[in-house]
Amino acid sequence: MFHTNGSLFRLRLYGAPLQLSRRKNMRADAKKNYEHILAVANVVVTQHGADASLRDIARRAGVGLGTLYRHFPTREALLDTLLRAGFDELTAKARELETANSPDDALVSWLHDVVTFTGNYQGIVAAMIAAIEDTESALHASCVTLRTAGTRLLTRTQAEGLARIDMNGDDLFSLAAALAWLGDQPSSAPRAEHLFGIIASAIITNRASGRTSHL
Repeated sequence: MFHTNGSLFRLRLYGAPLQLSRRKNMRADAKKNYEHILAVANVVVTQHGADASLRDIARRAGVGLGTLYRHFPTREALLDTLLRAGFDELTAKARELETANSPDDALVSWLHDVVTFTGNYQGIVAAMIAAIEDTESALHASCVTLRTAGTRLLTRTQAEGLARIDMNGDDLFSLAAALAWLGDQPSSAPRAEHLFGIIASAIITNRASGRTSHL
């Protein structure tokens, strides 16, 4: 969840605030505009999805469209900035979970966090899927880092004989995207947790804890 506090723009994903990275050497007024645009963009993208009007974002932020483009030259650059803090925290969480006593629980818990976070942004899944294959995309590096973090958790779980071996990190990334997309559909949203449990049970072949989901 994103919050604003004065000119600060922070992310709360696991309870601890994470301040988004700022541009170095930015003038105070430009920095204020940058952070304000991000705060407004988060609201608009959450409401209207990844295809939200950049003109509408600029209008709500009280800046000219040219000012928005100076800070974020493309839509993907803006989305990358909005998502990067969350992706970075999910990546850090994955590293912590690599030493968890139950690799199967760690994998399922992390996967649920990824699905929950990406599901907060309507339409972002399509952008993520496209970015993972497009090295020129501003989202590419963040998506690859996220996929790599998940791959390590999956590989560890497979090595312990707790996850099916006929899947890889690409499959895990695709399943996370599919679950986030399903959770965004009005017809399937009420069954999102049930659907997640089905997929988790399909990934984990011999669950050490005897549970079918992290919940």
